[in-house]
Amino acid sequence: MGVILGSGEFTYRVEEQWVKLPPGMVMGDVAALAVDRRDRAYLFNRGPNPMIVVDSEGNFLDSWGQGVFSNPHGLHIAPDDTIFCTDDGDHTVRRCTLDGKVLLTLGVPGKPSPYMSGIPFHRCTHTAVSPENDFYVSDGYGNARVHKYSPEGKPILSWGAPGIDPGQFNFPHNICCDEDGWVYVADRENHRIQVFDGNGKYETQINNVHRPSALLLGHGKCPICYVGEIGPYMNVNRKNPNLGPRISIMSNDGQLLARFGELPTGPRNPGQFLSPHSLAVDSKGNLYVGEVSTRAWPSLFPGEPLPDNLHRMHRLTKITDPAAGADR
Repeated sequence: MGVILGSGEFTYRVEEQWVKLPPGMVMGDVAALAVDRRDRAYLFNRGPNPMIVVDSEGNFLDSWGQGVFSNPHGLHIAPDDTIFCTDDGDHTVRRCTLDGKVLLTLGVPGKPSPYMSGIPFHRCTHTAVSPENDFYVSDGYGNARVHKYSPEGKPILSWGAPGIDPGQFNFPHNICCDEDGWVYVADRENHRIQVFDGNGKYETQINNVHRPSALLLGHGKCPICYVGEIGPYMNVNRKNPNLGPRISIMSNDGQLLARFGELPTGPRNPGQFLSPHSLAVDSKGNLYVGEVSTRAWPSLFPGEPLPDNLHRMHRLTKITDPAAGADR
């Protein structure tokens, strides 16, 4: 049975208690996650074991990153099976093997560039790899820039500035690159996704989103765009409906295909989101949602004590025949 979310081709069953950790192991908010070609899930979390790896059934496989990461934020697995770990707490991007060996570090750990200077990095947020194996870094909370690097980590170019005009940013929070080399940036506080060519030239934007936080592109020439949207946090709109937190699934030109999630009423209702911060899809089409629940709770429920049973992540199992599986 279980709770059903979505519609049509994008119908999912919520799978509770999916991750099975060893006794005594703690997992914090899952700020970022990724799934490799063997459907192993990498959970980049803000707990004592920053990277937790589980198999396709949720069984624990490995943990690493202890003493390395300060505040996990973004995660991306490259085609060569290396993994980019973006840490906004110490202003770095680390490229690692899938078992945690650090191959490359960009940025000086613990030393941010001057605020809004445009110089990398000041609380960088995410990383994406181009078809040519160059990579982009969104930068982020203390900058309003996108930086492009060669596969070896040599700087190529940067673009962006604070503002609301095309090519400007107000918290570039996530970044993706499709197979044609277009770069999609979740410009969170401008409520849009901007699209650029590989040299930073503005092309277009998707507007019908509310504070896009998580961003994921499917495969192919016209990829599906999965967006995790943060809900209303301000006093003036905190209880407004139809603003999320939610997941929106779109065509790459912004046509809405499915949308689910609503204003939360408590700490742990199945399929309810608090702050969908990262997304991944496995080979079967199952959708994984990483949450920064601890950070979101005081904004959604000011003055209420933090529960000890907040969702850290969700696994939404895709229903391939919605008519047969819609046991709502």
